[in-house]
Amino acid sequence: MTRRIPIIPTILVTLAIAAMIGLGLWQLLDRLPKKEAFLAQLAANPAKPTMAFPRFPDETLLFRRAAGLCLQPTGIKLAGAGKSGFRAIAECRTGAEGPGMIVQLGTTRDPMAEVTWAGGEVSGYISHAPDGRSLIGSLFDHTPQRLMLVADTPQAGLSPNGKPDIASVPNNHLAYAGQWFFFAAIAAIIYALALRRRSRTGPDVR
Repeated sequence: MTRRIPIIPTILVTLAIAAMIGLGLWQLLDRLPKKEAFLAQLAANPAKPTMAFPRFPDETLLFRRAAGLCLQPTGIKLAGAGKSGFRAIAECRTGAEGPGMIVQLGTTRDPMAEVTWAGGEVSGYISHAPDGRSLIGSLFDHTPQRLMLVADTPQAGLSPNGKPDIASVPNNHLAYAGQWFFFAAIAAIIYALALRRRSRTGPDVR
């Protein structure tokens, strides 16, 4: 006698598979085109005229050339820079009413370097400032990431900063779509195998 297909488990699995496919389509048809358009905008930014360093975060300004005045550094710290060693990053006052400015002064190979800088005019390009939030924390904290002015001329006797690289902005939406479609296929195969096994050995659930 042919076993009946269990209704409730089948509905639940079908909904789960449909949700995975929906997430894959969302990544492929919505998130991917938007990210590609955003990257195209960023690729055009270096050729635009130099602007004043922005007062507030705005990701559309990444890689724009900018200039700013650091009235007084309030602190200088080192942050990892991969093959370049360490980046010297200064927090600056820009005025009594200003929100401040972060400047990447240059790089050093010395992890114990004590960087001294009195401030002044700085020009370079706009990048993201280091973000101490964890990956999980960033899912719940949607505060815009602060921007940073990467000096095109190294300050305080440091080595030059790296050139702006659009490839540093991740674009993983195609991979995410593939993962969701893969998960949906695996779920469908596993459930089909479970139904096949049940039809041979399992109890008849009515």
